[in-house]
Amino acid sequence: MPALLKFLVRRIVVIPITLFFITAILYGVTMLAPPERRAYLYLPTRVSTADILSDSPLIKSIIQKYHLDDPYPVQYFSWLSNLLQGDWGYSPTARRDVLELLVTRTPVTAELMLYTALLFIPLGLASGVVSAARQGRRVDHGFRLAAFIGTSIPPFVMALVLLSIFYVGLRAISPGRVDPSLEAVVKARDWHMYTGLMTLDGFLNGRADISLDALKHLILPVFTLGLAHWATLGRVTRVSMIEELDKEYVVAAEGKGLRPRRVLWVHALRNAMLPALTSSALSAASLVTGVYVVEIMYNLHGISEIYSIASQNAFGVSTFDPAPALGFAVYSVFIVLIVMLVMDVIQAIVDPRIRARLAEP
Repeated sequence: MPALLKFLVRRIVVIPITLFFITAILYGVTMLAPPERRAYLYLPTRVSTADILSDSPLIKSIIQKYHLDDPYPVQYFSWLSNLLQGDWGYSPTARRDVLELLVTRTPVTAELMLYTALLFIPLGLASGVVSAARQGRRVDHGFRLAAFIGTSIPPFVMALVLLSIFYVGLRAISPGRVDPSLEAVVKARDWHMYTGLMTLDGFLNGRADISLDALKHLILPVFTLGLAHWATLGRVTRVSMIEELDKEYVVAAEGKGLRPRRVLWVHALRNAMLPALTSSALSAASLVTGVYVVEIMYNLHGISEIYSIASQNAFGVSTFDPAPALGFAVYSVFIVLIVMLVMDVIQAIVDPRIRARLAEP
């Protein structure tokens, strides 16, 4: 079996093991709640508010059926068995299955994360290389100042500032995925959600104007979400490139007559890629957690809305809907693990040193 394939298999095997331990901890946290509250995790579909508030036999039957008074291992494996069968619980607050909620809102979050990654990774690498090549000059000082500002401003503050300028002040870009005048079109029966990505579905439905409008509405959230990640990646790349540019092989390459631009962007950058890719992997994973604040601020109905559903007052009383909260946590962990797997594979493909280590017996 090729070394890269073995590496991929090992990484894939780690995912279910990691999920097992993390879900065990997550469900252990829910054990702090009384059985009557944990019974909400197993509510049947289309249950009514009156059933939950007044029908105590319903809750008691759930406790008895799922052994919620039994020891932790029994309860955990019962819940895990339901999870693996696609039963992630039912949210009486949203009146929908949790897995269905997650699946329907994933394209919104995926679109935001995709465009953010496509923006901050190339720009971060390019900014770091240019800054290192012009160390001590105005371009370098400007980048370091911009990177400092980018990492200092919290995303929700940046979102408030941008909304105040472009929405309240200029009336140029409103919150949401598309302009309010186009919402009736995307909600009509003849509109087909082929991918769930509005920027692509617009073209597939023959409405390029909607795709362009959706792309325009992504400008502010993508900038807000990607600013800190761009700054971090650029800083890491800058430091790595400065170290590489001081090495002898760079001087030797220039002495042989190679163009300085080729030495910079091919030879030096290739050797500086490992720390940059590591930073990219961590940033891509943190997008999963950072995206939730941005979605709420810009009124994007992604998977962050599921946690909001779990935290709001339900049934007219102060309560907590644990099924979407637990499903949200498990789903987020799974997405992070997948993102880390993809970035690890990219690192192994791009960096020759990793490939050399994989080839060792």
